[in-house]
Amino acid sequence: MSINVRKVGIIGTGHVGSHCAFSMVLQGACDEIVMVDIDKEKAISQAADCMDTGTFLPHRVTVKAGEISDLKDVDMVVISVGELLKENRLGELKLSVSIVKEIIPELMKTGFNGFILVITNPVDIVTYAVQKLSGLPSNRVIGTGTGLDSSRLRKILSDLTDIAPHSIEAYMIGEHGDSQFAAFSSTTFGGKLLTQLMKEKPQVYGKLKFEEISQRAALAGWEVYKGKNSTEFGIACTLTRLVNAIYHDEKKIFPCSALLNGEYGYKGIYAGVPAVIGKNGIEYIVEIPFDKDEKVKLDRTMGIIGEYVASTGL
Repeated sequence: MSINVRKVGIIGTGHVGSHCAFSMVLQGACDEIVMVDIDKEKAISQAADCMDTGTFLPHRVTVKAGEISDLKDVDMVVISVGELLKENRLGELKLSVSIVKEIIPELMKTGFNGFILVITNPVDIVTYAVQKLSGLPSNRVIGTGTGLDSSRLRKILSDLTDIAPHSIEAYMIGEHGDSQFAAFSSTTFGGKLLTQLMKEKPQVYGKLKFEEISQRAALAGWEVYKGKNSTEFGIACTLTRLVNAIYHDEKKIFPCSALLNGEYGYKGIYAGVPAVIGKNGIEYIVEIPFDKDEKVKLDRTMGIIGEYVASTGL
């Protein structure tokens, strides 16, 4: 009898990739991590830094540097390549797509047949490109999408209402970028609609300004970036949450970048939507209801994603 060792590969070991590794190490999400970077010395140092935590952990994790050829038998590959530009996430498109056009065919030549989790921005368009280039089923190519943005939304709502974020169910929808929006009409606190609570307890919920909150959540990443020229901790935990949901077949509803196949009236593009995550990756997309204003915002954000997908030529 043999026991399966849970293996994850990370391509791109800068701020984001290294913190994804560290987050998985601390949470015991996997047993082995292979870190790959064009800067081989950086990958070696990042792996060594992660391994230096070994005596402080309640579990054993092996982290090592490697090449794409070493990813043949890993369960999941995290794509965190590229660099963050200052104007907007869509401004990274040309560079990001050119990089994945090089690395994904190389990865697939190894015989890799697992999951690919994409962080690289603009994540919805890059995830689409990765799925096309890899030929893997769309349920096994997943972008982090609006997973982090939705967490930011819940934090903001928690700050404004003094209700724990764990008791709030709220989603940012669409592009992981400036056009995303908060789906307030289906937001719940402890299972009760926020719109109903605003009527029943106006002293707590009545002063919430939806447009302002939605914009704060959408732009929160740039506020972090302004002070440190990167974002890393939040996205690392977002990635680790996806990894755990797949490994443990959690069937967790989680907002991520998923390929739409008629859901919400759209087909053939990746966008941030709630989806059930389990051992098969994206088990299915959950379609939440929108009010009229939200439907207008949905059409806008999907249109932006669609335009940029078309520009890739894939």
